[in-house]
Amino acid sequence: MKKLAKETVTIIRRTLGYGLLVTIASLVSIAVYVLNQRSDLSIWHEVDLDEEFEAKSDVTDFAGYLELEDRLFAQLEEEVYQQLPPGNARSINRYQKGSMVDPTSMSTNWNRSFELKQAEPTAGVLLLHGLSDSPYSLKTLGESLHASGASVIGLRIPGHGTAPSGLVEITWKDWAAAVKIAAKHLKGSIGDKPLYLVGYSNGGALSVVYALQSLNDESLPIPDGLVLLSPEIGISRAAGLAVWQGRIGHWLGLEKLAWNSISVEYDPFKYGSFAVNAGDQAYRITAEIDKQLDKMSKAGALANFPKTLAFQSAVDATVSAPALVTRVFERLPKNGHELVLFDINRVELIEHLLSKDPADDLDKLLNGPQRNFALSVVTNAPDNGSATFDVQIKHRAAGQSEITSESTDMSWPDEVFSLSHVALPFPESDPLYGTGDGGKTPTLGNRALRGERGTLLISPNDMLRQKWNPFYPWLEKHSLEFINLVPKVRPAP
Repeated sequence: MKKLAKETVTIIRRTLGYGLLVTIASLVSIAVYVLNQRSDLSIWHEVDLDEEFEAKSDVTDFAGYLELEDRLFAQLEEEVYQQLPPGNARSINRYQKGSMVDPTSMSTNWNRSFELKQAEPTAGVLLLHGLSDSPYSLKTLGESLHASGASVIGLRIPGHGTAPSGLVEITWKDWAAAVKIAAKHLKGSIGDKPLYLVGYSNGGALSVVYALQSLNDESLPIPDGLVLLSPEIGISRAAGLAVWQGRIGHWLGLEKLAWNSISVEYDPFKYGSFAVNAGDQAYRITAEIDKQLDKMSKAGALANFPKTLAFQSAVDATVSAPALVTRVFERLPKNGHELVLFDINRVELIEHLLSKDPADDLDKLLNGPQRNFALSVVTNAPDNGSATFDVQIKHRAAGQSEITSESTDMSWPDEVFSLSHVALPFPESDPLYGTGDGGKTPTLGNRALRGERGTLLISPNDMLRQKWNPFYPWLEKHSLEFINLVPKVRPAP
């Protein structure tokens, strides 16, 4: 009887195991089928641009990096642009010559690295853009930094600014290697003047990685400070797991599975399609930051970490605002660090429509135990007990418990309920992501087409996402003051 019972249990376990495997295989098959029914891949999804920089490239200086970039963009021209028929002036494909969003037809192609030099610089600033983005995203801030006396480099991170296929196989170590080359070059050009890194989103993660590397590598100049905008410090673990989608697709010969999204390329300076590998590399770099900061914090090795100023929306669908606090700021010893959080617009009715309100998290930060970093919260000013569109700044200094309130001349625009991950580096005047320049450039900032759902190729989520920062002038001024530069008035674009 015991033998029979044991055999019965074994049979049941095998049956359940086989059933589970069949269920998993069925679910995977269904998922693969659904993913493979998406739009066909285009030439910009499949082209192999082998002139791209990699960590193993035979490039040792910034001049060599720019020379390789020249060959890369010549290859892009030959293998993508020249393979398509010319577009008319109303086409929205960035890869069609003559279309309204063709970056090669614009006065400056801001997909490429740029350098703004000063004969006698007061500082050097390296700008690092975000994932699937381009140097355009930090152009406005870079021009203000340059006008205020700094030598500036806007680095095109490898895999970006060309075709979405550039992110299919690139690694975060390739990105970090390019940052090292640019930082060394910039420091060599400014001598004993201070060096700063300004990083947006994934560029923020790369800034932190470089700072950590510079503390352990004498060949790297240590930055005097970091300015981080929507920094990529914590993201969903799903981004790391999604790499298996691409691997399964490769094994099965289904190249569409290498893509998280396959979209219209209507933005001249940002990819619409998103490679699975890009999300995987973002997860890997955030995991590396967490590991290194934890290790160095426990060893007491962060005393010389550069002073850091970070700007973050309290609601961010791309990166985790709490992770920025727990993984970075709470691990850093006192050294002039400051975190700026932008609250939601708390006008009447908005709070009742929220799926998640950051109020409790902000309250804990403002009223919790003393911290080694200063905290500023940009939020609605009160008026007779209710919120107004006017904005105040609540501030708590490092090591202090007192909360001060500063009135401002800023206010929330009507019908904008929060900032977004992508909004922080762009002023309202930005010709592409702002409210426009009078028609000279197609604006994406205030475009909200209305009609039936499921009809357009462009996601309504993308169209309605806030793309410019109503508080950008204050962010820019605060950043320049942090870098010890006196803001200069620039001519209107």
